[in-house]
Amino acid sequence: MSLSRRGLLAAGGAVGALAATAASAGPAAARPAHGKGHGGGHGRVRTGFDRLAADGYALLKGQRVGVVTNPTGITSDVRHIVDVMHPDDRVDLTAVFGPEHGFRGTAQAGGSEGRYDDPATGLPVYDTYLKSGQALADVFTASGVDTIVFDIQDAGARFYTYIWTLYDCLEAAALAGKKFVVLDRPNPVTGRAALGPVLDPAFGTFVGRREISQAHGMTVTELALLFNGEFLADRPAELEIVKMSGWSRSDFFDGTGLPWVPPSPNMPTPETALVYSGTCLFEGTNLSEGRGTTRPFELLGAEGVDHTWAAAANALDLPGVAFREAYFAPTFSKFQGKTVGGVQVHVQDREVFDPVRTGIALLVTAKQSWSGFAWRPDNWIDKLTGNTRVRTMIDAGADTDEVVGAWADDLAAFRAVRKRYLQYR
Repeated sequence: MSLSRRGLLAAGGAVGALAATAASAGPAAARPAHGKGHGGGHGRVRTGFDRLAADGYALLKGQRVGVVTNPTGITSDVRHIVDVMHPDDRVDLTAVFGPEHGFRGTAQAGGSEGRYDDPATGLPVYDTYLKSGQALADVFTASGVDTIVFDIQDAGARFYTYIWTLYDCLEAAALAGKKFVVLDRPNPVTGRAALGPVLDPAFGTFVGRREISQAHGMTVTELALLFNGEFLADRPAELEIVKMSGWSRSDFFDGTGLPWVPPSPNMPTPETALVYSGTCLFEGTNLSEGRGTTRPFELLGAEGVDHTWAAAANALDLPGVAFREAYFAPTFSKFQGKTVGGVQVHVQDREVFDPVRTGIALLVTAKQSWSGFAWRPDNWIDKLTGNTRVRTMIDAGADTDEVVGAWADDLAAFRAVRKRYLQYR
């Protein structure tokens, strides 16, 4: 008896799905532990794709399927879902759609891979980056798919663009008359709370299309339900979701047992995601946000900054975090090849750490302690925070508590809306 490569790989996909199912059954003590590289988790979380595959792709039966994904779309044994689905006769995978950084992840920030045929599978890959509305609907129509599946790992912040790829794809799927399926993955920084300012729609861009908080505390299926129900209600997509099993809102990524793949080149670890929703605000300043270092968004600085910034930040006694005087030389982006001074953010107790409040405190103390502080001339900070208040209040001398207090009412209103779409306890 001979086995074709397609048949052999399909069998492997079924075995992987069955193994994931077995690992999630029974008490946690009986489940095999992952290695230390996965943070010591116990493999108890099954992603939306794990559950879809374990069910033999029944949800996709008889449909031509296209997948919106990137390198994070992997199984628990680190195979890409496209490479698993392509040889499986139970699903008709006919196209792939790549977001920012591309399907295989070859592009840096602000780039994509364009239209090409994937060398590994031969599948056509279409570029979704910066496409929306009818233009994106036309891409879906041209691909010939019936159903679009979304599977990308998010980082938990409003300005992380994959959630707006999700939003744009939902809208375009409705315009093109396509079914849309979202496969869930964990919010790596938990789903416990929404934090930070809520975007004013007047400041809508690809780093924040609609009125959600800066740290949303939701998973991608929850966001899809919220987008479809609140912002696309006049023409909602035909939406179905596949939830995870074994995940709870208090779980950090290293407790899931899932492997981490950097969702973008400057998000190397789950620890990066932990600070990102606050320290990414430094993209809106003339300081480096740590791009071009091994600790992006944890290292912040500029030429001329000295020990006084770390001292000022530590004097605030913020919960769960300390700041170390640091010097570094970025290999690209701001201050490429130059040694700069600044701080390294050290999260000491992530249970009480508030990344957005910390980011505001660092902006306030940077402006107070360094005479060279400036906002980016295009006021990019307003796009990141979703309003002018953060910038204008800091310029007027407001302290951290005053800035944070200014968004309290908007945040309370968003939390009430958010609550209706939460799928996990």
